[in-house]
Amino acid sequence: MNILLGLGILSVCVFGGFVAAGGHFDIILITLPFELLMIGGAALGAFVMSNSMAGVKHTLGGFRKILKGSRFQKADYVEILSLLYWFVRLAQTKGAMAVEPHIEKPEESTAFASFPKIRQDRHAVTLICDYLRMVGMNADDPHQIEDVMARELRKMREEELHPSHALQTMADGLPALGIVAAVLGVIKTMGAIDQPPAVLGRMIGGALVGTFLGVLLAYGMVGPMAARLRGVVEEESQYYEVIRAVLVAHLHGNAPQVAVETGRKMAPSACMPSFQELEQALQELQIT
Repeated sequence: MNILLGLGILSVCVFGGFVAAGGHFDIILITLPFELLMIGGAALGAFVMSNSMAGVKHTLGGFRKILKGSRFQKADYVEILSLLYWFVRLAQTKGAMAVEPHIEKPEESTAFASFPKIRQDRHAVTLICDYLRMVGMNADDPHQIEDVMARELRKMREEELHPSHALQTMADGLPALGIVAAVLGVIKTMGAIDQPPAVLGRMIGGALVGTFLGVLLAYGMVGPMAARLRGVVEEESQYYEVIRAVLVAHLHGNAPQVAVETGRKMAPSACMPSFQELEQALQELQIT
C-alpha cells in the first residue's frame, strides 16, 4: 500500500508541478510510448541478460513483497515462539528422542499441524527439523550449532536479497538508457534540420523526454522499489533469527521459558509480542 501511495504522491508532484509551471503535456504524451518502449525494453533486455531464469522468476515474485510488505505479523511470532517452546520443553522433559517423530515427518506431526502457516513455510520447518535432529545426533555444542545456523541464515538472506540487487542494478542503468533514447531523438532531429524552428523545438523536446523518463524511472520508481524489497527481506529474516535464538538458548541449557524469551527479543519491534501476550499464548497452548 505504501508503494502505491508513494507513486501517487510522486506523480502528482512531478507532473502537477510541470503543468503549474506552464508546461504542456502534448509533447510528453506523443513521445512517451516510444521512449518507454526504448528505455523499458532496453532495461528489460539487460535485466534478462544479467540474471538466470530462476533469478528472473525470483525477482518477479519479489513484487508481491513490495506491494504487501512482510508476511510475518505479531501473531506469526507468537505462533513460532509457541511451537518452539513446545519442542524445547518436550526435549528437556522427555529427551531428544521424544522430538524425533515430529522432526522426521513434519507433515504428519501434530505439533506442526497445530500451526498450519508454519508448516507451509519450508524454510522454517527445515530449520527447526534440521537443528533439532542435530541435537539428537549428539551435536550439542551450542557455539558450533550457532555458527552453522548463522551461516545458513546469512546464505538464505543473501539469496532472498538477489531480487533487490537486480532491481537496484536496473535502476543504476536507467539514466544511461534514458540518455541513449535522448541521443536517438537528437539523431532524428538532426535528420530534419531543414524543418522550421517550431518543428525542431518539438522534436528536441521529445528527445529530452527520454532523459527525463530514464531519471524518473531510476530514482522515482525502480530504486525505491529495490530499497523497499530489501527492507522487507531484512525484516522477514528476523523471523528465522528467532528460531536460531531459541534453539541456541535451549542448547546452552536454559529453561524453555528463558529460551523463548531470548527468541522474543529478536523479533522486530513492531511485531514483537509483549511478555504478557506470549505468556498467555503459552498457557493456552494445546498440542497433543
